[in-house]
Amino acid sequence: MVQNIFRGLQVYTGAYGLISKLKLWKYFVIPVIISLFVFIMIFVSAYGLSDNLGEWMAGIWVWETGKATFTAISTFIAAIIIFAIGLILYKHIIMALSSPFMSPVSEKIEAYFTGKPAKNYVHTNFSKQLIRGIRIGLRNLTKELLYTIPILVLKFIPVVNIFSTVLLFIVQAYYAGFANMDYTLERHFKYKDSVAFIRQHRGLAIGNGIGFLLLLLIPVVGVLLVLPLSVTSATVIAVDLLFDDDEDIGFEPFDKIELS
Repeated sequence: MVQNIFRGLQVYTGAYGLISKLKLWKYFVIPVIISLFVFIMIFVSAYGLSDNLGEWMAGIWVWETGKATFTAISTFIAAIIIFAIGLILYKHIIMALSSPFMSPVSEKIEAYFTGKPAKNYVHTNFSKQLIRGIRIGLRNLTKELLYTIPILVLKFIPVVNIFSTVLLFIVQAYYAGFANMDYTLERHFKYKDSVAFIRQHRGLAIGNGIGFLLLLLIPVVGVLLVLPLSVTSATVIAVDLLFDDDEDIGFEPFDKIELS
């Protein structure tokens, strides 16, 4: 698992070079616009709501002694909660809406590494890709919230809250990588088969998702590059897994591919 997480993250080192080599930047224009708009909306909402939620949480402390300290802590925790939920919504909104635009990127990368045109085994089209993207997004959003809410509760417990932050990061990373890999898998598997496939390779999905989240920590630039780099990296991972046993494709596993 740990080794696969690092392997999934390692692919990012060649993603920029691969995008440039295959001239894929034009396919990311609309998704990047969507990404920027959604991020701004969520950031503004989170900034405005954190103080209100913090004050509401501070109302639990009925004593005057230590009131200011508890309010400050509550506001900080509220900001983390809102940011975490906002990041969850951001991921799933942009990934669902970007799904139809990512298919050409995935096809070109698959064709590049396999040496033959990418096949559409399940006969998807623009509308089917959008519907599937929304379906995957709603499914992952529901599951991620079910895991995230209990983890956020742990943040009120000293010492334990340190580990809960790491756990929260891993959960968010998994579902980000999940959606990125499905852009390729949607041509090869039906919905349930794709879910099962990613579960078998969850370490790689987490590694890809970690890169996704780390990119978002870079002001402005991260929001612009997060989809191109993460989707490209996830496609390389998915293609390698799908064709790993095919002796005729003529490329080595992704950890040996020189993408720069």
